[in-house]
Amino acid sequence: MEKNHPIGDLMSTTMQKIREMVDVNTIIGTPIRTDDGITLIPVSKLSFGFASGGSDFATKNQKPEADNAFGGGGGAGVNISPVAFLIVKGDTVKLLPVAPPANTTVDRVVELVPEMFDKVTGFIDQKKAEDKSGF
Repeated sequence: MEKNHPIGDLMSTTMQKIREMVDVNTIIGTPIRTDDGITLIPVSKLSFGFASGGSDFATKNQKPEADNAFGGGGGAGVNISPVAFLIVKGDTVKLLPVAPPANTTVDRVVELVPEMFDKVTGFIDQKKAEDKSGF
């Protein structure tokens, strides 16, 4: 019967603990509903890493048929950073970044195009209505 090596158990335990910490709700958070019908959904960036290591070594007075002693360790690190919020109001969904984009000028212009289009269209419609009414 083949015996499992302790390093396998060590790595399995580490990975299991990471799985317990990280799931889809860590990245796309639980929706937050406000009284006025707006739903906020947090979006996060997740990065993690882990390391395990070990060593078999013989003791000074060990018999040849005896198992080697094993020493090992493992560790994990997790970093969760908020990235944005999805804002849902009725049929409208907007993405609100937490931090400004890296290329702020170009990204900001692209981000504002739909909003500016709505404002210009609203202004034109208002002017047409004023011209028709004589005000």
